Amino acid sequence: MTYIHGQKHSRERASELIVENFYSLDQILPSEQPFVGNRALNLSQLWQRDYPVVPSFVIPAMAFWEFIDILGNSEPLLADLPYSSFHVDVDNPRQLQQVTQQIRQAIAEAILPPTWASALLGMAEIVQAPAMILHPSVSVQSAIEEMADYPLGTGKVPEFLAQGILESHIAPKQPEALAKALKRVWAEVFRARSLFYWERQGIELQQLNLAVLVQPVWEAIASGIIQADPTEWNIQATWGLSTALTYGEVLPDYYQLQPETGKTIASKIGSKTRAYRLNQGQESSSPLARNGLQGYVLSEEQQQQYALDEQHLQQLIEICQKLTVEVEPAFCLEWTIYQTEESSEPQLYLTQFIPGTKTFIPELVRGIAAAGGRVTAPAQVIVGEYPNLEALIPGRILVAQMVTPDWIPLLKKAAGIVTEQGGITSHAAIIARELGIPAVVHVTGITQLIHSGELILIDGTQGEVRKLRTEEEIPQQTQEKTLNSQFPIPNSQFPIPNSQFPIPNSQFPIATKLLVNLSQVQSLEQVAELPVDGVGLLRSEVMMLDVLENQHPQEWVKQGYKQELVERLAQQIVQFAATFAPRSILYRSSDWRSPEFQFLASETSTNQSEINPILGLRGTRRYLEDPTSFEVELAALALVYSYGYTNIQLMLPFVRAVEEFTFCRRYVEQAGLTDNPHFQLWMMAEVPSVVFMLPDYVKAGAQGISIGTNDLTQLLLAVDRDQVLSNSSLNGRHPAVLRAIQQLIVAARTAGIPCSICGQAPAQYPEIIDLLVEWGITSISVDVHDVESTYLAIARAEQRLLLEAVRHNKR
Repeated sequence: MTYIHGQKHSRERASELIVENFYSLDQILPSEQPFVGNRALNLSQLWQRDYPVVPSFVIPAMAFWEFIDILGNSEPLLADLPYSSFHVDVDNPRQLQQVTQQIRQAIAEAILPPTWASALLGMAEIVQAPAMILHPSVSVQSAIEEMADYPLGTGKVPEFLAQGILESHIAPKQPEALAKALKRVWAEVFRARSLFYWERQGIELQQLNLAVLVQPVWEAIASGIIQADPTEWNIQATWGLSTALTYGEVLPDYYQLQPETGKTIASKIGSKTRAYRLNQGQESSSPLARNGLQGYVLSEEQQQQYALDEQHLQQLIEICQKLTVEVEPAFCLEWTIYQTEESSEPQLYLTQFIPGTKTFIPELVRGIAAAGGRVTAPAQVIVGEYPNLEALIPGRILVAQMVTPDWIPLLKKAAGIVTEQGGITSHAAIIARELGIPAVVHVTGITQLIHSGELILIDGTQGEVRKLRTEEEIPQQTQEKTLNSQFPIPNSQFPIPNSQFPIPNSQFPIATKLLVNLSQVQSLEQVAELPVDGVGLLRSEVMMLDVLENQHPQEWVKQGYKQELVERLAQQIVQFAATFAPRSILYRSSDWRSPEFQFLASETSTNQSEINPILGLRGTRRYLEDPTSFEVELAALALVYSYGYTNIQLMLPFVRAVEEFTFCRRYVEQAGLTDNPHFQLWMMAEVPSVVFMLPDYVKAGAQGISIGTNDLTQLLLAVDRDQVLSNSSLNGRHPAVLRAIQQLIVAARTAGIPCSICGQAPAQYPEIIDLLVEWGITSISVDVHDVESTYLAIARAEQRLLLEAVRHNKR
């Protein structure tokens, strides 16, 4: 038996009632909010007042619960829903993921009752359109007025349901595709983030009434939103469907209007580089594809034009004036201009209406996930050519166009970082990972979407930024940390005093050395007892910023302060050496790239301007042009050795020719470093020519190499890693990259020198760790927050190889 509207029915009669209760917008009454949800109810009010609402229909909430009830017969996790409570520990990520994956898979594999599928297609066929979009339309029943027999009631509905928790899905108008999209919308309730949200809001699943609003989709000319309150109207517009605007991928055109007169006070063309359209039912491999849509790059002409023409702008103004009088003066409206099959002229349709909304809250803004973790805090927006870096209030989330190395002291006070530019190898991303704070980069127009003081949530794991409407929307603040995780110490030669990690016996000891990438003295206290074999990459040019006082090393020498700089730098290095002794540290000498360090005052740096700094005066080639900075670093290393610290090795950056290496080796010898038997001279293997010339470098004196996958990948694939629009091609798993890495490892083993890897690839693509171990990599160096996952991946890879060896010997 099934309960509908509080009455018992047979399953067959329940199915008939559900089909009979597919609502069109003209049929919905205010009292039916629990059955159709807020989104559908709000839009029906406009339809019934003759506003140009897109033709829509609603699959009632009872269908969702009837489907779950049926599914509960075969899926134990859903048994007795909606009649009993559903509990999962949302603070246990592994359990949460396992539960959600199991339920969502069960929903995807379930078969929709034939009468439902037929009714869905029949309603969709009424409108001539190539595709339909299915929106969640939710209402939440008051716990006080909850009905005992069935989770539908007429209680008050909270208005704090966050936008974007449940996503919409598009499908071509075909029976199987529509059924699949409907199940996907229902499965949204059981996403990990959804269950986390319900738990934090104190909402039981039985209180959810999930209807589905179904709307036709045609080719869109333009779309956007209107935010209205009694003092100001704001219209935003972009080309194509609203997806690019919804997900923060464009900065839309903007109109500010005066409510009393409807006159435009100000307007501005946005930054619109891409748009979305229907993909005509074809699967797309494009990196711009999203949820049944095809992304495309706008022409330069379109980018420089307003997406909203004058005729439709005036129509929207008239709609706002009418809504202000007939409904209320504060609202949010979403609109689309479609080219329908039934009209030769483009038609403007309203697709969503939220009354009483004074500020539009985007569903979410997405960028590139750069440093894991979640944090909620007020934003601090810093913009301008000469920003006031002292303005950052500690504990706020820094929002900026980009971050340069001189901002590092600022980052140490921030709770998180969001930038408009940069990728996962940018300074913001690297420093955030080391400091253990979340970061999202390449978020289009974020400095204009967010204002200082506004409460935002950033998810550095998913690459998402949300602006929160009220205190009630704040999830419990969480930061993903690896430093307190419990896992065994690598099988290395050094003791770690007072370690909190258990000494391995039979528990996953590893032979491959695990190293860590560092640049900040402040990180030492946190990482000192991590189960690592040393530092695989000490980024000197970032580390020394604390002692340079915004003066380039050349300027220190020019003004006669060379020895003071040498001593200051030596003291910085000593702190790393003392913390990790006797574990080895690979000190990578400075790899200055002019644009990143223009803030450093020096006559040379201010007069240089490079078109392509990636291939310009950087790495060891800069030493050939002017060895001043390199000489300072060598003198500092020699001073460190004189203090008795012999665990520092030198690694040369971005070496392009054997002649460059030989030139540097002569300076190393002159500094007296090679006189110490513990000293080794390494080089970065990040220029593709090293793949073929490694034996020559070994003959010239190279005693070890570290593969820099970031530069190696971009140079092998001709992709600029600083240009994020091309980052979809920056693939560390590309066959050419993997073959180059394999050849370097094998060549190093043949030459009898160690081979490490310190780029982002092993952390970004952990599946390649199996290959690295199999090929014989000596060590893997990763950022601090990737230590645990990399350790476990190495352990699994080594165990697999041992197991295969045992099986092979038994044959």
